[in-house]
Amino acid sequence: MTVLIDEPMWWFQGRKWSHMISDSTLDELHGFAQGAGIPRRAFQGDHYDVPQEYYDEMVAAGAVPTPTRELVRRLRAAGLRLSPAARRATMDQPNQP
Repeated sequence: MTVLIDEPMWWFQGRKWSHMISDSTLDELHGFAQGAGIPRRAFQGDHYDVPQEYYDEMVAAGAVPTPTRELVRRLRAAGLRLSPAARRATMDQPNQP
C-alpha cells in the first residue's frame, strides 16, 4: 500500500499541479490527503490534484515520487483508474465528507 505522486508539470490556472494516487485503495488515499491537509474538493474521482507548492510536503509526509506513466500503470493495476467519462460522472456528484 503506497501513496504515489508525480512531478508537478500539469498547468491549470497559472499553476503547476501533481497527481496523487494510492496503488491499493481510495480509503488509503483519502486518509493520506486528509492527514496532509489536502481538501476533499481536490479529489478527481481516482486521484487528487496537488498544487506544486505542496509537492515537497506530500513527499515529506510519505508520498512516493513516481513518473507519471508508472503512476497511471499502478492506478490501473489496482483497478482504481476511471475513464474520463466515469471521472466526470463522479465529479458531478457532491463530495462526501
